[in-house]
Amino acid sequence: MVVPTTNEEDDVATEWLDRRELAAWIRVASVLEVLPGVLDGQLRRDGGVTLFEYFVLAILSETPGRTLRMSALAQQTNATLPRLSNVVRRMEGRGLLERRQADDDARATDVTLTDEGMATTERAAPGHVAAVRHHVVDALTPEQLGQLVEITDALLDRLDPTGGMAVTYRRYDG
Repeated sequence: MVVPTTNEEDDVATEWLDRRELAAWIRVASVLEVLPGVLDGQLRRDGGVTLFEYFVLAILSETPGRTLRMSALAQQTNATLPRLSNVVRRMEGRGLLERRQADDDARATDVTLTDEGMATTERAAPGHVAAVRHHVVDALTPEQLGQLVEITDALLDRLDPTGGMAVTYRRYDG
């Protein structure tokens, strides 16, 4: 049952979730809470990297020249520049990445995946793919997998209306 109420401070009606909507939302929230920890644990064991660090490595490993402008990498990882800068600095200290001033813009920084970073990516990737397959892909029928793409596209249309991360999540379409 939807129970509209009014917040007296801003006089906005809140349409509460009914049982079906709440059941769906709680499941989405639970997946968002549990799945990153499961994937992060596997990556720490197999590659010595966090899920976010692996995301950075994977994006760079699939980029021509294994190099991206820091701002483009921030956009593709949905990270703020300060957060990404801190992560890149730590990864650079471990020999996984290199930062340098961009050749075409003295104000910009390019990030390059090193050979050690590529080796780390290659070491972590098989276990990561196996974990994703086990926990997500193989849990669904082919029909459900197609529905998952449609569902996540609908959510991303709302969450990322400008398509800032579209280059990341649309790179394997058709």
